[in-house]
Amino acid sequence: MIFTEFVKNSTANIWTAPPNDVEYNDDSHEDEPHTAPVLAYKRQVSFRSAQQNNLNEKSSTLARSISSPAKVNRRRIRSISRSLEERVSFRGRQTIYTAGRPAWYDASGEIKEAFVIGICGGSASGKTTVAQHIVEKLNVPWVTLLSMDSFYKVLTEEQHEQANMNNHNFDHPDAFDFDLLIETLKNLKIGKQVEIPFYNFTTHSRESYTKILYGANVVIFEGIMSFFSKEIRDILDMKVFVDTDADIRLARRLERDITERGRDIEGIIQQYTRFVKPSYDHYIAPTMTYADIIVPRGGENEIAIDLIVCHVNRELQKRGVKVRNELVHNFDLMSHSPMPETFHIVEQTAQIKYLHTIIRNRDTDRDEFIFYSKRLMRILIEYALSLLPFEDVTVETPQNLIYTGKKHVYAEICGVSIIRAGECLEPALIEVHKDAKIGKILIQTNPMTGEPE
Repeated sequence: MIFTEFVKNSTANIWTAPPNDVEYNDDSHEDEPHTAPVLAYKRQVSFRSAQQNNLNEKSSTLARSISSPAKVNRRRIRSISRSLEERVSFRGRQTIYTAGRPAWYDASGEIKEAFVIGICGGSASGKTTVAQHIVEKLNVPWVTLLSMDSFYKVLTEEQHEQANMNNHNFDHPDAFDFDLLIETLKNLKIGKQVEIPFYNFTTHSRESYTKILYGANVVIFEGIMSFFSKEIRDILDMKVFVDTDADIRLARRLERDITERGRDIEGIIQQYTRFVKPSYDHYIAPTMTYADIIVPRGGENEIAIDLIVCHVNRELQKRGVKVRNELVHNFDLMSHSPMPETFHIVEQTAQIKYLHTIIRNRDTDRDEFIFYSKRLMRILIEYALSLLPFEDVTVETPQNLIYTGKKHVYAEICGVSIIRAGECLEPALIEVHKDAKIGKILIQTNPMTGEPE
């Protein structure tokens, strides 16, 4: 079947153009597949093959040996706001395009929200280290790590000059763009795509490019003001406070700002005493009361991290969607029920029956089967496009005459083919709508649970 993006027309089971915040790219991505339910992605899997020529010492015959594709480890970038890599293994001849994400919609179409963990603590307390340890121990491929550092406000010219002289307070709530942050967290929780700004701490400005993140089973959000806003606290399913000694935090901040952000020692100490320490006492430390778990010593506290991981795994099991049995049960119930109004069948004209007769005939040769199948697919695509909404439009002909016609309401149409059977419909869509964007989705079965992913 060919689908377009997940926006249903009220009168037809046809999928229309994607929302404006969805970006399709025809190039292969190193990031995870899109989190919108059928958001397209393309993957390229390269296999290593060894070809070696072995010269037999006992004869002059040249033996050529070509080995089969060997076991390959392919690196995949997890969808995060920081640079973190994860390995995905490909076994033997089995082609696996991704580790596979469990279903994020249940059988009735209701969305399954991500589990959001908030990690708060003072500057250089070890929040990122704790977050990375949680990710490693969870062993869940679909995890998004979001840093509050990406959401500093754009500075004015005057503020920029003050920042260059270490006179701007970056540890005050007013320094953060909470509106953008809250909107981003809400979208990630419901599985939508978001764009994360890049903040350059050397130039104290946002970069022109952004990082695209996709929804996940688990979202880990860390920052010094993670618990400051009630709206953010309401989004969080679990709140963790990292409590580290002030001297250790200062030493870590000195090392980080000198090596990573190009600061001088005098400026760091001045900024710490004027802004960082007072901000921790007034805004960060009091939010410790909102924490579900307090982690002393940061990433060194393995016991606390293990407790967090156990709780998250337990919550993920509760939220897990088991769709296979439910789909079988629903199929038995629906077999005696009428089809929904949005389900359309191409009118069974004489031509359609003629094409079906040729295709279904076991004596039809391969070339004829392909030719008449393409004809049938084109009719199907044309019929599907006719069910999309149209609006009136007036154009001028080459003869300077005015013609009133129709055009699609949606400027763009996207086709998502379900690999592999769905790919045969792609040429028909391109022939009928040449500007249609094509993507692919692979639904595979988890060998452990038997569930699709």
